[in-house]
Amino acid sequence: MIVRNRMRLRFTLLCAVALCAAAHVFASNHKMPAPKDASTYVSYDAHPAERVVIAAQPYSSKEQEKIFRVDYTANGFMPVYLVVTNNSDQPISLDQARIDFISAEGDRIPAAVPEDVERRMTNIRGMRAPMPLPAPLPPLRRKPKTPDKKIEQDFKDFEYSAATVPPHSTRAGFLFYDVQGLGPTPLKGARLTLRDLTGANGKELFYFEIPFDKYL
Repeated sequence: MIVRNRMRLRFTLLCAVALCAAAHVFASNHKMPAPKDASTYVSYDAHPAERVVIAAQPYSSKEQEKIFRVDYTANGFMPVYLVVTNNSDQPISLDQARIDFISAEGDRIPAAVPEDVERRMTNIRGMRAPMPLPAPLPPLRRKPKTPDKKIEQDFKDFEYSAATVPPHSTRAGFLFYDVQGLGPTPLKGARLTLRDLTGANGKELFYFEIPFDKYL
């Protein structure tokens, strides 16, 4: 009896340790990837005279998306990892920057906000098979839906937020673009454009354009 109790206790402890380890691994998956110099990525735009390099890497595979809490591509959104390397001696500002996803057809798509993703996911969850008539009428008043905490946390942890990039430094983060309706290969012929970046003296930097075809 004592031996059996000891075995049961040992099994319980092992399960507890395994669950804690699994929880730690799961939590550790949700981490921002450490940025490298922008010129080391597959696709980037370098401005030697201004000494600024900007890269953009789409996260379109299931393996890449494991860092997020939500499957964005399944809901029609493309996460793009933006990396800005400032090799100059002065800070640059992205405070007023316009960073758009440009489709092959020329559609200009601004970065999404959490409410855009939540709205899309709410509509998908709300889709049901048609009910045979007669069907009961829906209630006139519906309780407002609580915002999806996973989406909010992802944007808090991953969204690009560096308004200023100091001299000789790199800043990075994700922007999420609504690519629903652009077909099975939204990256084909598409590019990321950046306008209205400024230097320390307020002078506007040249236009940046990073194509996505190299990731196909």
